[in-house]
Amino acid sequence: MSSYLYRLAKWSSGHRRVVLAAWLLLAVVMVVLGTASGGKTNDNFTIPGTESEDVATLLTRQMPAAAGGQTQIVLATHGNAKVTDAGNVASIGTMVTKLKAIAGVVAVGDPFQTKTISPSGQAAIATVQYSQTPVDVPDSTFDAVRAAVEPAQNSGVQVEYSGTAYPGWLISVSETPEIVGMIIAFVILLITFGAFVAAGLPILNAIVGIVVTLMGVTALASVVSIASASTTVAIMLGLSCGIDYALFILSRHRNNLMAGMSVEDSIPLAVGTAGSSVVFAGITVIVALCGLAVAGIPFLTVMGLAAAAAVLIALLVSLTLLPALLGFAGMTVAKFLQSPLRPGRPEAIARQAVEQPERTAGAIWARFVVRWRIPVLILGIALLAVIAAPATQMNLGLPSGSSKPTSDTQRRAYDIVAENFGPGYNGPLLVVVDNVTDTAQLTPITQALSKLPDVAGVVAGAAAGSLHTIQVVPKSGPNDPKTADLVHAIRDQRAGIEGSTGTRILVGGTTASNIDVSAKLSGALPIFLAVVVGLAFILLTFAFRTIWVPIKSIIGFLLSVGAAFGAEVALFQWGWGEHIFGIAPSEIISFLPIIMLGIIFGLSSDYEVFVVSRIKEDFTRNCDARLAVERGTGYSARVVTAAALIMFAIFVAFMINKDPTIKAIGFGFAVGVLLDAFVVRLTLVPAVMAIADRQFWYHPQWFAKYVPDPDIEGEKLERRLAAEGARAEESEAVVP
Repeated sequence: MSSYLYRLAKWSSGHRRVVLAAWLLLAVVMVVLGTASGGKTNDNFTIPGTESEDVATLLTRQMPAAAGGQTQIVLATHGNAKVTDAGNVASIGTMVTKLKAIAGVVAVGDPFQTKTISPSGQAAIATVQYSQTPVDVPDSTFDAVRAAVEPAQNSGVQVEYSGTAYPGWLISVSETPEIVGMIIAFVILLITFGAFVAAGLPILNAIVGIVVTLMGVTALASVVSIASASTTVAIMLGLSCGIDYALFILSRHRNNLMAGMSVEDSIPLAVGTAGSSVVFAGITVIVALCGLAVAGIPFLTVMGLAAAAAVLIALLVSLTLLPALLGFAGMTVAKFLQSPLRPGRPEAIARQAVEQPERTAGAIWARFVVRWRIPVLILGIALLAVIAAPATQMNLGLPSGSSKPTSDTQRRAYDIVAENFGPGYNGPLLVVVDNVTDTAQLTPITQALSKLPDVAGVVAGAAAGSLHTIQVVPKSGPNDPKTADLVHAIRDQRAGIEGSTGTRILVGGTTASNIDVSAKLSGALPIFLAVVVGLAFILLTFAFRTIWVPIKSIIGFLLSVGAAFGAEVALFQWGWGEHIFGIAPSEIISFLPIIMLGIIFGLSSDYEVFVVSRIKEDFTRNCDARLAVERGTGYSARVVTAAALIMFAIFVAFMINKDPTIKAIGFGFAVGVLLDAFVVRLTLVPAVMAIADRQFWYHPQWFAKYVPDPDIEGEKLERRLAAEGARAEESEAVVP
């Protein structure tokens, strides 16, 4: 592999203008496609094959008016005022009239007719049903809704929104996290390299990849349903991996230059050696992300594929565009900043890493770990186990109004409804009754439903031909386990509820759909984990030619992800982050564990490859296993530290976003990467390898005979280049 990468980088550097023009042209084309497509992401999580999805299909076919998006308008008064006061009744009536006149609105529920007035008289609920699906409702319709509620607001009534689609429901993509993340990454790179050009190239590398990926996902969203979190995850990984992959190659290239190598020789050699590790690291991440498709959940598959595409683009950019940019930069990547207080300090640090690597902080740490390997191993595992402890109490659910910040209209609507009507009104169940020939058939069904535990009320809904709907309001909230029990109870007792009516009932709606999605995700976790771990085991065994590397990598990953889950539960579920980050205590998002498993596994394998490849490189040359652990860890510690801090900074930057889903994703990734890089890969890994000594690299003779060596450390490439150089010198000596 290293030879192919060497030739690719040599060509890219030699034809740098063509390569740069090609990537810029691709970026421009994707921007045009993404802008012209008008694609929008959404937050509707559905899974084919579930009962709730069957309900949605049935409604779309037989009762289209009930299958579109719905806005719930929550009206509230304060003090002694009531919504039933004459003035408020008149203004709400005007509001309802204007809502009915909006294009695309098929039905409006007047709270005075539907009797959705709270017992206190201080809250009411109006509903607006659209003909289009939630994501297809145009912004102009929501603007008209805002204008229609003005009479109620002008009379002093508080108006808040919730539902499957409402004004401002779509998450707007903010560039702030990316900008903050890139600024922090640039500062870290500046400290690491001590040079402006060297610090800027990885950032430029990542920006090109992110533009191509983001615009591609946006264009795809115009024809495929894509969850909003998909864009966030793709940006996170594209940005962090793009910077990290360029960092590893650039670091090796600059070391070559400082060792006296020419720019033309150094670029392909850096890509041929460090690039091999980057390729295997990137493939491992891509495999882990594509493995999300195993779960059989469409929105999760799309999320994984979008993130995998971002990593693939980052990988291709690093292997082609970066060599071209390095060709343009020449020796400026080794042109150091000059500090007025300590002149020459950045250059001295960089040269020490090349000429005296045993004196670097990373080498000192590696020697400490190797010397005290057993105590370090015990303490490291104990630390991760303590952090992971809260994960045993993890409760899963999908985002609801209760998880939003108090500044969000959906959260305010949720609180008003819960306080005035009861928490169950925020998550009513939709029971669909089919084959109804006489409305009298509904009476025994509604009576049976009302007698079930945790039912606050049963209300007849819309009808179309033989299809009727019934709204069952639980006493508990949407993510309460009692509500899930109620859904299962209705389904389990279906035959008894239907009785001899000759009808068929199904349970659906948003709340039931969320329960179905959470159950499906929980069931998919073991399958996903087995497939991804199995594929990664094969890949890492092939790369390092020993089964101990993948076994150690997998165990380390389980420790890292367990600790990340524990921190997630403490911060988001237990509410430890409420005052620090403004996070309302709520359930852990049901798709987050499987996403974290895939991404943290991929990223942990990244650092595993970067650290172990340097150790293997030294062991291949010197055959001293324990010394190779010290040297390899020391060589890689500085660049792995910088890479991990950059990823951590980018993920944490996304916690600026107000959306709790994005906050949870950013925090989970950040903690997972930080613990995996510093506690597992730079501490536990060298400790274990030092304990195993030479046995760590054992593999049977048949393995060496039948399995090709990918030369991940580039040792064969360096030998070939050295031999070619020696022959060239001999030829020059003979010619005179």
